[in-house]
Amino acid sequence: MKNFNIPAVPPTTSKSIRFPNDVIEQVETQIQGKDCTFTAFVVEAVRWALENLEEQRQKKAGFSQTPRE
Repeated sequence: MKNFNIPAVPPTTSKSIRFPNDVIEQVETQIQGKDCTFTAFVVEAVRWALENLEEQRQKKAGFSQTPRE
Protein backbone atom coordinates (compact mmCIF):
# COMPACT_ATOMS: atom_id res chain seq x y z
CA MET A 1 0.00 0.00 0.00
CA LYS A 2 1.44 3.37 -0.98
CA ASN A 3 1.44 6.40 1.31
CA PHE A 4 -1.24 9.05 0.91
CA ASN A 5 0.24 12.34 -0.38
CA ILE A 6 -1.61 15.65 -0.30
CA PRO A 7 -1.62 16.79 -3.94
CA ALA A 8 -1.24 20.12 -5.70
CA VAL A 9 -4.35 21.36 -7.54
CA PRO A 10 -4.93 19.30 -10.73
CA PRO A 11 -7.18 20.29 -13.66
CA THR A 12 -10.73 19.26 -12.72
CA THR A 13 -14.34 18.98 -13.86
CA SER A 14 -17.03 20.20 -11.50
CA LYS A 15 -19.04 17.47 -9.72
CA SER A 16 -21.38 18.18 -6.82
CA ILE A 17 -21.51 15.78 -3.84
CA ARG A 18 -22.49 16.13 -0.19
CA PHE A 19 -20.14 15.41 2.72
CA PRO A 20 -20.88 15.01 6.41
CA ASN A 21 -19.82 18.16 8.28
CA ASP A 22 -17.33 16.25 10.44
CA VAL A 23 -15.53 14.93 7.33
CA ILE A 24 -15.34 18.44 5.88
CA GLU A 25 -13.83 19.74 9.12
CA GLN A 26 -11.26 16.93 9.23
CA VAL A 27 -10.18 17.48 5.63
CA GLU A 28 -9.94 21.24 6.10
CA THR A 29 -7.79 20.69 9.19
CA GLN A 30 -5.43 18.43 7.22
CA ILE A 31 -5.02 20.81 4.27
CA GLN A 32 -4.69 23.98 6.33
CA GLY A 33 -1.50 25.83 5.36
CA LYS A 34 -0.80 23.53 2.40
CA ASP A 35 -1.04 24.19 -1.34
CA CYS A 36 -4.13 21.97 -1.64
CA THR A 37 -7.85 22.50 -2.10
CA PHE A 38 -10.64 20.41 -0.60
CA THR A 39 -11.39 19.06 -4.06
CA ALA A 40 -7.78 18.08 -4.77
CA PHE A 41 -7.58 16.28 -1.42
CA VAL A 42 -10.79 14.34 -2.09
CA VAL A 43 -9.68 13.40 -5.62
CA GLU A 44 -6.36 12.09 -4.30
CA ALA A 45 -8.15 10.16 -1.54
CA VAL A 46 -10.45 8.53 -4.10
CA ARG A 47 -7.49 7.66 -6.36
CA TRP A 48 -5.67 6.17 -3.37
CA ALA A 49 -8.75 4.13 -2.42
CA LEU A 50 -9.28 2.91 -5.99
CA GLU A 51 -5.63 1.86 -6.32
CA ASN A 52 -5.79 -0.06 -3.05
CA LEU A 53 -9.07 -1.72 -4.00
CA GLU A 54 -7.44 -2.85 -7.24
CA GLU A 55 -4.46 -4.25 -5.31
CA GLN A 56 -6.87 -6.14 -3.03
CA ARG A 57 -8.75 -7.49 -6.05
CA GLN A 58 -5.51 -8.67 -7.64
CA LYS A 59 -4.38 -10.36 -4.42
CA LYS A 60 -7.69 -12.20 -4.15
CA ALA A 61 -7.35 -13.27 -7.78
CA GLY A 62 -3.74 -14.36 -7.24
CA PHE A 63 -2.25 -11.70 -9.52
CA SER A 64 -0.37 -9.55 -6.99
CA GLN A 65 2.86 -8.16 -8.42
CA THR A 66 4.11 -6.94 -5.06
CA PRO A 67 6.32 -9.26 -3.00
CA ARG A 68 4.61 -10.93 -0.06
CA GLU A 69 5.95 -10.13 3.37
